[in-house]
Amino acid sequence: MSGLGPCRRREFLQSALAAVGATCLAGSRLVSRAAENNSCPRLKLGFDNFAVRAMGWKAVQLMDYAAQLKLDSLFISDLDAFESHDSAHLRELRARARDLGLELYLGTWSICPTSRAFRNKWGTAEEHLALGIRMARDLGSPVLRVVLGTLEDRRTPGGIEARIEDTVRVLRACRSRALDAGVRIAVENHAGDMQAWELAQLVEAAGRDYVGVNFDSGNACWTLEDPVRSFEILGPYTICTSLRDAMVWESEQGAKVQWTAMGEGCLDLKTLFQRFAEVCPEVPVHIETISGFAREFPYLRADFWEAYPKARAADFAAFLALAKRGRALPGQRFANAEEERAYQRAELERSLRYCRQELGMGRRS
Repeated sequence: MSGLGPCRRREFLQSALAAVGATCLAGSRLVSRAAENNSCPRLKLGFDNFAVRAMGWKAVQLMDYAAQLKLDSLFISDLDAFESHDSAHLRELRARARDLGLELYLGTWSICPTSRAFRNKWGTAEEHLALGIRMARDLGSPVLRVVLGTLEDRRTPGGIEARIEDTVRVLRACRSRALDAGVRIAVENHAGDMQAWELAQLVEAAGRDYVGVNFDSGNACWTLEDPVRSFEILGPYTICTSLRDAMVWESEQGAKVQWTAMGEGCLDLKTLFQRFAEVCPEVPVHIETISGFAREFPYLRADFWEAYPKARAADFAAFLALAKRGRALPGQRFANAEEERAYQRAELERSLRYCRQELGMGRRS
């Protein structure tokens, strides 16, 4: 919508608002469809180590914590969480995880060489991806999570489409390596970079035989989407997850989003996970709680839409409906590092209890 005048912007917002009713109706149909199928298995439950990032734990400590919580899966989403990247060390961790009854999933960060988020710590984008694939193979992880970048990439030269093309080139360069290793690459909808339909196009362009999606419910809100609607698009591609609740509310310039512990936001989690159990019942639910701050999305400002030249009214309508359900939340400040560590653990453990007690997740007692 770049360059739209006031009248055209009003037309877009009016069409989005008109679609709110249709969105609500679609949501009720999702519930009905999910209710028809109550034979889905219990979803596997785990966490993404970024949820307890303040702890500074390495892989062994994370595994022991996950076992203590009687979880099914552990998603280690950062290569820095490993004392060594040597194959022998990683295979020892793989054996330890097996003894603890844990599935291991591995992740890393940007592989888009032109993203503002890319860092050359692990070499070129191709070298970074190759390292991650090899480590995933050694750990026994069925996937390697990667990201394109952040919402800042939507305003780079060529926009998000150019960044998608650059990412696809890197993925294709490592296709045979991934297939030989038996590792699928899970691209996340990360920090506002891609809307669901854009990420689906990336996967199709790269190839579904070795590329899928790491679905992040909180990040869907950062791309002006309702995660339930976002999952309807990305669910068939989803092979890994990083999930949390969120509160969305209207603000003076648009809307604000604050991520929360599970069950403490305004997302329709029951509908989301009913569909999740139908579409990808063997993919673990990894909780990644990140909370305590709000981000504003000033969609009432004309220049905001320059980053979304192909925004879809129906998707935006679902986000508007979400914002109308929400309420403002206070931010969170910490007096010291110990207080922050305690807060992160409490957020995660409260979320896991909610998933077990209210959503019926977890396969270990």
